[in-house]
This record gives sequence, C-alpha cells and structure tokens, in this order.
Amino acid sequence: MSDQATQTVQTAQTAPKPRLLGPSGCRRNWPIVIALAALAPIFLCGLTLVIYLLFPPPQINVLVLGVDGRGAEGYMSRADSILLLGVSPARLKVSLLSIPRDLFMEVPGYGSQRINTVNFLGEQLAPGGGPRLMADTLERNFGVRPERYVRLNFQTFVEIIDALGGVTIDVERAITDTAYPTDDGGVMTVQFEAGRQYMDGERALIYARIRNPDDDYRRAGRQQQVVSAALARMVNPVHWPGVLQILSRSLDTDLTLWDAARLLPPLVLNIGRFDQLVIDREYILGTAAGHAVPNYERILPWLAGRFD
Repeated sequence: MSDQATQTVQTAQTAPKPRLLGPSGCRRNWPIVIALAALAPIFLCGLTLVIYLLFPPPQINVLVLGVDGRGAEGYMSRADSILLLGVSPARLKVSLLSIPRDLFMEVPGYGSQRINTVNFLGEQLAPGGGPRLMADTLERNFGVRPERYVRLNFQTFVEIIDALGGVTIDVERAITDTAYPTDDGGVMTVQFEAGRQYMDGERALIYARIRNPDDDYRRAGRQQQVVSAALARMVNPVHWPGVLQILSRSLDTDLTLWDAARLLPPLVLNIGRFDQLVIDREYILGTAAGHAVPNYERILPWLAGRFD
C-alpha cells in the first residue's frame, strides 16, 4: 500500500466523529433538557402559588356533617358530628369549629332544637335540605353561612381513612367504654391507651364516636383530632387516586374543583397548625329547661376574623 493511501486510512480512523444535531441544527444537550423538564412542574407550581398569593380568592367556609345513616335511612338521619371549616386564602389560615350534637340552637321554622336533629328536619323537606337548613341555622345563630358542604356516613368515613393509609392520633388519656354501640343494636367494650398510636378506619371511627367515658364535648375534640390528621394525610398526592374514587361514589358534597384549588394551599401550609375551637362547657350556658345553649358573648369574638 502506498504511503498516501496509508495516510488516508489513518486520518479516517483518527478523525473525530460528527456530533448529532437537532432539527434546528443545534447540538442536543440532554442533561440540560432533562433538568428543564424536571424543573418545569416545580416552576409552574411556584408560579401558581405566587399568583394565588398576589390575587387570593375569597374566604370559603365548608360545613362538614357526619351522619348516622343506616340501611334505607341514607342521609335522612341525625348528624353525629358537626364541624365548620374556614379557609382564608388571603391569610393562608385554616380554622376548625366543632359543634357538639347536644347543643340547642334556634332553627329557622322550628324554634329551639337540638343541633343534631337539623339535618333530619331539613332532609324531610327535600333531598339535600339537611345541609341547607344547617347552613341557615348557623347563619342565624353565629352570623356565619357555609358556602359549601361535605356530608358522609360512617362507612364512607372508614373507607377514606383506610385509603389514606390510616392516621396517627395522640390520645390524651386512657379511655374505656363498656357500652359502645354495635351495628346490630348491641354493645361492646372498647379501650384506648394514652399516647400516640396508629388507627385504621374502623378504629378511628370508634375513637371519634366514643362518648360514655366522658361527654359529648370531649368527643367533639376527638373528632377534631381525627379530621385534622386525615386532612394532613390527604395533602399527599399519593393518596388522591384512592380517595377520589371513594368520594366520587360515596360522598355527598357541592364542592367544585375550583373550591378544592382554593382550599389546598392553606391546608398544605397549615398542617398540624389549624386554629381550632370545640364548643365545650366553657362556651355554653344552661337554660331553665336544662338545655345547653351557646354562650354567644364568648363564641362570636372567636368566630370574627376566622369565618368572615
């Protein structure tokens, strides 16, 4: 082989290979492309939060009702738990008010009634009338009208807690109830030791409903614990598919996707720091008939600024 041919072969072997070019003729830099693709969702979320903070949507108050509906009763039943959730996007604050079911209030069209009967009374008028009459009652007594409501029965509650992977509750003191009601009309003994402990849906429901060892006011506080723990778990997107599946088939609510978007940022930013109040003995008065009624002089100042 000639020297010239040998030199040509060596040049071909040692010459650098051309780099691949993209459609525009630019060299592809895959690490940068991948990094930008990964950062894009974070950037969009950050931009959305900035817009949310600069132009916050209005306050939203949500009525949460847990009903003791069994069999054919459906939602035409009494409310076992009554909570009012107030979310202020402008202040990024979340407030939670628990109303004991034995409290008496003035119900439009019915006079003074035990608050847990309001859902039943309203539902007798028309399907969905329970939350509407409850909203009317809260507006008349507290000057706060919930714009939206969430209503669920015991089974839906259990399914949601299980879909969230359970909740961890800090039980303040040991509790024993020898007369906890069973589904067949009997009773059983249930116990809770003091301290932090994991609870699945069934266990969390028992903890939220147990009453005999103390009173309805302490039970309302336990319900707040479970709701707060569930909301803290619910902000994790991992749980959303399972929870949404349950909500789509079992939950009664008029919340919209826009409402959910309004609720999410303050809920996420205030996990474990909700501003909470249970209407207990310090916030009630007794009547001559032996009924417990709200002490409005104490309650209304707390509501002001939290549920406006």
